[in-house]
Amino acid sequence: MINNDDFVKRLQKVIQYYGESASSFAEKVGVQRSSISHILSGRNKPSLDFVLKILQAFPEVELYWLLNGKGVFPSKPMAPPISGQTSLPIVEREVELNEDPKQTPAYTEKQTNKAIERIVIFYTDGTFKEYHKE
Repeated sequence: MINNDDFVKRLQKVIQYYGESASSFAEKVGVQRSSISHILSGRNKPSLDFVLKILQAFPEVELYWLLNGKGVFPSKPMAPPISGQTSLPIVEREVELNEDPKQTPAYTEKQTNKAIERIVIFYTDGTFKEYHKE
């Protein structure tokens, strides 16, 4: 049996973790705002459908943690290790569509000699795809 007060605390933790309001959380989960309000106030207990919608919208939430506090939140699925893999920094740079890369301060002639060797895409279920230059 689920302890409703503890469930509400865990639900509030999920909402706060994602920086959502009760209203925006309800929208992302696909339920009415009143449903969230009634559960958070303790008026209603969560239905199985409600719990499943949370798990679908937020895959980092574990079922057993949400229902009875056992497990961890957020869960972080790990991709299988790649032999020889090293940790690389993630660098992001916004470029205007009409921007000439040679006119930007970050551009150097050395960068023109670089080529992509491989691309790895990680999925939320812990799997990945790796593409190599042939």
